[in-house]
Amino acid sequence: MRIAQISPLFEAVPPKLYGGTERVVSSLTEELVAMGHDVTLFASGDSVTAARLAAMRDQALRLDPTVKDWVAHYYKMVEQIAQRAGEFDIIHSHIDYFPLGLLDRQATPFLTTLHGRLDLPEFKMIYETYGHTPFVSISDNQRLPIPRLNWARTVLHGMPADRLTPQPVEQKYFAFLGRVSPEKGLDRAIRIAARAGVKLKVAAKIDDADRAYYNREISPLMNQPHVEYIGEINDSQKPEFLSGAHALLFPIDWPEPFGLVMIEAMACGTPVIAMRRGSVPEVLENGLTGFIIENEDEAVAAVPRIAELDRARIRRRFEERFTARRMAEDYVSVYQQLIEAAKKLRLRAVNA
Repeated sequence: MRIAQISPLFEAVPPKLYGGTERVVSSLTEELVAMGHDVTLFASGDSVTAARLAAMRDQALRLDPTVKDWVAHYYKMVEQIAQRAGEFDIIHSHIDYFPLGLLDRQATPFLTTLHGRLDLPEFKMIYETYGHTPFVSISDNQRLPIPRLNWARTVLHGMPADRLTPQPVEQKYFAFLGRVSPEKGLDRAIRIAARAGVKLKVAAKIDDADRAYYNREISPLMNQPHVEYIGEINDSQKPEFLSGAHALLFPIDWPEPFGLVMIEAMACGTPVIAMRRGSVPEVLENGLTGFIIENEDEAVAAVPRIAELDRARIRRRFEERFTARRMAEDYVSVYQQLIEAAKKLRLRAVNA
C-alpha cells in the first residue's frame, strides 16, 4: 500500500524533546514501514525515518526563530501534497483542518486523525463544514463535542514496545511529565505530593504561550523543598525517570483527547494517578494500571494503595493494548475500508 503521512511541522519526527502528535506519527510511520508498506512522510527535514522523507522545510518550526507566519508553511505543504496526491493509495493527515479543502477535491482517499481538543466553537464550525470526510478520533470521549462527524473509527495511540522499558531502579518520588499549562494540573500535582509527603520530579516543557501562567501561578510553588524541576527530557531519559517514580501524577482538568504520557508510564511499569477527565477512563484501568480519581483528596487517599499494583502486570497491559503494531494494524484496517469504498464509488460512476 502506498501511504502518505502528513505530520505537523512544529517538531521533527520523532520530536527531539516534547511533541505528542509528532511522536505518534513517528511510531505509526515506522511500524507501517516495518509491515512492508511504501510510506512517504511529509515533515520537517530534520526528521529521522525509515520511510521516504518529503522534507517540507529544513527544520522544525519551533527550532527556527526566523519564522514569523507558520500558517504560510502549512499552506505551502498542503499544496505540494495535493499536487502529488495521485502517487498514493491513501493520504493520512495529522494537521487538523488545514488540508481538508484541497484533499476533498481530489480522487485519492484520505482521512484525518484529530489529535487535539474539539470543545471550542470554532472547531465545531470548521469540522462540520467538512462533515462528510472521514475522521479518526484518538478516544471516544474526544468525539463528544462534535458527535455527528463522519467518524471512521477510534484508534487509541500506541508506541514501539521497546522504546520505553522498565528499569531496575528504586522508586523514590512522584513524576510529572509533559507540559506546564493550566489544564495539565502541575499545581495540583505539587499539592498532592506535598500532602503525601513524597518528592515530586517535574520533567516538563514551558511554552511561550504559558510563560505568564508559569511565572504567576507555578513558579512560586517550585521553590518548595519537595519539588525538583528537571526540564524537558528526551526518550532516552524517560525510562529511568518513569521507572524511578512511585507513580505518574496526571491531575488534569480538561477533556484530554488521549494523554500519551499515561502509556509512556505504563510502558515502564509505572502506575498512573489521574483525574477522571477526557480519555482517562479509556486508557487507564482503575486498580490495575493506576487509579482514576475525582479530586485531590482521592489522589492522596490512593497513594498508600500504589503498593498493591503489580508493575510487571502494568507493563503487560501496555504490551496488550498500546503497542505501535496494534495502532498500525488498526489504521491499515481503516485505510483498506476507505480504499474499497472509493473503488465502489468509481465503479458506480462508470456504470451509471
